[in-house]
Amino acid sequence: MTRTFWTRLALVRPLAAQTFCAASLQAQELKPMPAGDAAPMMIIDRATFVPVVAGANAFEVQSSTLARDHALNKDIKEVAEMIIADHTKAGEKLKVTLEGKGVPLPETQLAPKHRKMIEQLQAAKGNDFDTLYLDMQAEAHMEAVALFRTYASSGDDQALVGFAKETLPNLETHLAHVKMLIEKK
Repeated sequence: MTRTFWTRLALVRPLAAQTFCAASLQAQELKPMPAGDAAPMMIIDRATFVPVVAGANAFEVQSSTLARDHALNKDIKEVAEMIIADHTKAGEKLKVTLEGKGVPLPETQLAPKHRKMIEQLQAAKGNDFDTLYLDMQAEAHMEAVALFRTYASSGDDQALVGFAKETLPNLETHLAHVKMLIEKK
């Protein structure tokens, strides 16, 4: 039995080496394309983008209001204030953008995931609250950055594409602040 194994291995090794070398040569021959030339990973239309953004925005304001009122760390309170202010402005900008197109802002509802996260924050205390809030903000802002980047590059409504491009830097700033606070903890 071991002889059969070694015989098969002897036959497979040269084939594996050829495959590896060929793949290596192919990888060297490929020229990377600039990121701007990449096709979007997914397409998000206005009907999907607007309610997701409105709900996520509401989550950011609600969770950050809790952090402003309950966090122990003063840096977290400051970031929460910034997030509240920026997301309140973004919510107003979204509403004005839609009204300019004659489209009403749909009723804002938290996604079930966000409702659960708010409940978890409400139950947390002290350092546990601070840690949970930062983890939630990191996750929420990574998702938001991905959503806004995708819509900014492939959205079907140019006014909302402009909104996404204008809002994206604030989201990236929030994410950077949250990551910095996580590293400090």
